[in-house]
Amino acid sequence: MRTKHDYRQLYDASATPDEQRAALTSGQVPVAVYGLGKMGLPLATVYAHTTEHVVGVDTDRFVVRTVNRGESHVAGEPGLRSAVEEAVTAEWLRATTDAADAADEASVHVVIVPTLVDEDDDPDLSVVTDVARSIADGLDPGDLVIAESTLPPRTCEDVLLPLLERESGLSRDEFGLAFCPERTSSGQALEDIRGSYPKVVGGVDDESTRAAALVYGEITTNDVITVSDATTAESVKVFEGVYRDVNIALANELGRHASELGIDVVEAISVANTQPYCDIHTPGAGVGGHCIPYYPHFLIDQFDEETALLETARSVNEAMPSYTAELALDALAEQGVDPADASVLVLGLTYRPGVAEIRATPALPVVQRLDAAGADVVAFDPILEDHDVFEAAGAEVRSYVGYRDDQFDAVVLVTPQEHFERLDVPALGPDDRPLVVVDGRQALTHLRRDDTVLYRGVGLDD
Repeated sequence: MRTKHDYRQLYDASATPDEQRAALTSGQVPVAVYGLGKMGLPLATVYAHTTEHVVGVDTDRFVVRTVNRGESHVAGEPGLRSAVEEAVTAEWLRATTDAADAADEASVHVVIVPTLVDEDDDPDLSVVTDVARSIADGLDPGDLVIAESTLPPRTCEDVLLPLLERESGLSRDEFGLAFCPERTSSGQALEDIRGSYPKVVGGVDDESTRAAALVYGEITTNDVITVSDATTAESVKVFEGVYRDVNIALANELGRHASELGIDVVEAISVANTQPYCDIHTPGAGVGGHCIPYYPHFLIDQFDEETALLETARSVNEAMPSYTAELALDALAEQGVDPADASVLVLGLTYRPGVAEIRATPALPVVQRLDAAGADVVAFDPILEDHDVFEAAGAEVRSYVGYRDDQFDAVVLVTPQEHFERLDVPALGPDDRPLVVVDGRQALTHLRRDDTVLYRGVGLDD
């Protein structure tokens, strides 16, 4: 243990907790946040407003230039733009592409870069380990490394800790390493980071846990829950995603049998959920985003025994976009319309409403299935600017859909953007027969009794 006070360092320091908190919130503890994406920039901004001394790191030069101008490249986050501007103007926040330089400056290192899966569904930790190597180059005794990127359980213990030791030349007891899972949703990032949910903290040793809990005690207005170790904290985050994947799969499985049951499954689920022990999610056209489709693989690939439930849930959810497209193709067949002669409009391309993110969006396989069937596919999403992947899949992406100029045989709603509430969907149909409407999110249920529409809904009886 160091014998003199060094307020820059939080791990194994001789300063009292109160002295450390005062140092942290007065700019004496330099913080580096690695990754300034949709979650990283809000996190760096909250850190900046809390600690008054943050350098954000990103490989994208455009992102770095934007932040250093006091602007936000992340859209759809209430309050973020002004918070970034205030932090940069006050010189609490700056950005750089030089991770090694940031690591050399900082004594608290926060990692929030993407962790995805490769083409074989194996976890891809390459970005995380690259960042860890940069941190190791500037790691000093007393520094604290905090991972917020979602990681397969045991990554801190088995991958990051030995890497940091090896590359820095420090021993295990000279620096801290903790996992503190990001629990944030797009569109409410600042609110979530500041305290929507309790913060979970687990370190590779007790001192790492203590130091990280001290940091997040200043970041959040909510509780800080300390768990046994980093692996437990990593598991908490993955379990949250896996729960949702399995629950959604249950809802989707029930929803696919709506016609056989002759009921509105969505109604039945809603009423079942009035019982406090029941909390079934809602069936839909598919599961997208950077979380739920990936996290099950963080567990599946680690276990020797089969993970039948997790794998089945993934299969059920991955099949929903194709099932949704088939609802449209089957309804067209009922009308005697060959898919090769049909024009189909796909509404909503992002993975969730109001968020311009298409990672794992179910809209893409919907487009691919309709195109493979020979349909002329038109796609429309008013909040999305990058359409390349959908055009490559065979869709004509429109920036506007007009009633006078456009006429479709079917409309498939995948993601219910707010703009669609003002869209007169029946007016988009042909003159000589009902318009096929496939409602992938129960957002067009008011059309179920419309004679100009042949309605099909996921989880709804015909």
